[in-house]
Amino acid sequence: QVPPVESGGGLVQAGGSRRLSCTASAYYFDSYAVGWFRQAPGKEREFVASISWDGVNTYYADSVKGRFTIYRDNAKTTVDLQMNSLESEDTAVYYCTKDKFSGVVVRTPDYWGQGTQVTVSG
Repeated sequence: QVPPVESGGGLVQAGGSRRLSCTASAYYFDSYAVGWFRQAPGKEREFVASISWDGVNTYYADSVKGRFTIYRDNAKTTVDLQMNSLESEDTAVYYCTKDKFSGVVVRTPDYWGQGTQVTVSG
């Protein structure tokens, strides 16, 4: 299977907003939960947000709760991450993937794509 493609990264000032997009084939997303993860320099990849197959259930890391929102459009086969009130600690490469087994939450990530870099300055 071809992993999803992330886009939307870039340089943003602290306090600003950015919207990331994850695109994949309908077959890839199908009935699985999809999530966003990130990896900062020198750190391990960490969970950011996850959304169930039907878009009803969402989960967030404590560090982004109230600032980030995950959306899913199954018709367009995209999963977006709206990031507001960005902080320098949000600087990282952001990845999306589906869960290998679950339609509710991503606990067992599938393949990783190239990711998209988000750099928060100031």
